[in-house]
Amino acid sequence: MNKVYIAGIGQVPVEENWNKSLKELAGDAGLMAIEDAGIGYPDGLFVGNMMGITANRQAQFGTLMADWLGFHHKPAISVETACSSGAAAFRLALMAIASGEMETALVIGAEKMTDSPGNEITSSLATASDAELEADMGLSFVGLNALLMRRYMHEYGWKHEDFAGFSINAHANAIHNPNARFHNLIDREAFTRAPMVSDPINLLDASPVSDGAAAIILSARSISNGRKVVSVAASASATDTTSIQNRKDGLRLAAAASSAKQAYRQAGIGPKDIGLFEYHDAFSIMAALSLEAAGFCAPGEGPKLAIENKIAIDAELPVATMGGLKARGHPVGATGIYQLVEASLQLQGLAGKTQVKRTDYALVQNIGGSGSNVITHILRSE
Repeated sequence: MNKVYIAGIGQVPVEENWNKSLKELAGDAGLMAIEDAGIGYPDGLFVGNMMGITANRQAQFGTLMADWLGFHHKPAISVETACSSGAAAFRLALMAIASGEMETALVIGAEKMTDSPGNEITSSLATASDAELEADMGLSFVGLNALLMRRYMHEYGWKHEDFAGFSINAHANAIHNPNARFHNLIDREAFTRAPMVSDPINLLDASPVSDGAAAIILSARSISNGRKVVSVAASASATDTTSIQNRKDGLRLAAAASSAKQAYRQAGIGPKDIGLFEYHDAFSIMAALSLEAAGFCAPGEGPKLAIENKIAIDAELPVATMGGLKARGHPVGATGIYQLVEASLQLQGLAGKTQVKRTDYALVQNIGGSGSNVITHILRSE
């Protein structure tokens, strides 16, 4: 199997973008990555997107982007695995190169959510749940996570304010990221007084609806362009039941734990070797559950890491180093690629004021649904 390297990256600011279409946002990020790599047009195109059909009335998004970017007669595919669509596209491109089928590939994650009315986006997000058992019963995506958070608080004795550290950390890091949606600091008081969305989840527990696109060029050859070389040390994917009610343990992200375990084994390392963790903090409860599933603490102890300030940039396990989903924003199909772009910048020492200390390995985990489709990657600085 060929070793696979990250050769180029591109990203556009996460925001409410009224001036560009989904196609234009994705194209901008893709062209940035192509220019950054400096190796010309790659052999194939993989696009991650969740709600192009429902929110943008656009199917065949991969083919459309091949046309828009001038990838004539080359293979192109669009990938949908809910909020993990970006990482899923990255994994498919990775396997195509590792197998020898391709030497280079462009991966784009893109989503345009703010053009649609809020109720339509809520309905589109709910398609990531089990239609018969959850969505048709009136459960929104935030409602499902609220149920998880309520049960977690009941089982382990945590209070809502104990989750504040996750959002405070994300916003503290995002102010140094020019591509982040939010550039405002928050404190514990602001967190506890934020308007309720779906009890116990309030506005500062949840990531924002956003527009965005990010892209990566993968290559079978090491290309530095004067920077540190970053390779993919591990790639793993796992699934769980789509509905929460059918899980043996609703408070354990089994797919996240399984994919993380596989990734550690592939890379030949463990949690203590990880210098930063880009987790999927779509909601603060997911931040806690992800830390537990990835092996950084025992079940029920996720909030403790935030309370004890162990997740800050200068701490032992920096997370959401450029704002995470909470403060950078969560354009769902693009999120997995933003995470990988940000982890790459960290390993190259190019993260500016949020640069982490340990730059050997980065763990990146992208979660689809309420933990039903999870893809974990480990990046390594060569």
